[in-house]
Amino acid sequence: MKISQIAKQTGTSIRSLRHYEKKGLITVSRLDNNYREFDDSIVEVIHTIQLYLNLGLTTDQIKDIMYCKYPENHEFGEKEEYCEELLQIYETKLDEVIRQKKALADAELSLKKQISLMKNYQDKRNKFEEAGQ
Repeated sequence: MKISQIAKQTGTSIRSLRHYEKKGLITVSRLDNNYREFDDSIVEVIHTIQLYLNLGLTTDQIKDIMYCKYPENHEFGEKEEYCEELLQIYETKLDEVIRQKKALADAELSLKKQISLMKNYQDKRNKFEEAGQ
């Protein structure tokens, strides 16, 4: 497939695809005319890259995850389950997500309190104005 077809199919810009190639996240074969030729399997790889980018990982972290080697004496499971760097990245991201969720929950509580106070003030003011008329 051509780069434009992959871009359209994955919703990824051509510029991003070239960047992924430059960073070593994807490998692309070249035709005689030096055009990029993508294998159909690249679509899944690009979706995985997009998932990790949406989680806030850098392209270097993504490369480490995607090309993590099996440990010695590996007997079962997916390679990602055994990649120590991946575990550390996931734990760090999870801690970050937990902190962000707490910050959002705190902001939500503060906003609800302020809204309640303001509505209460408006109600009192409206009742006062009605009583004065």
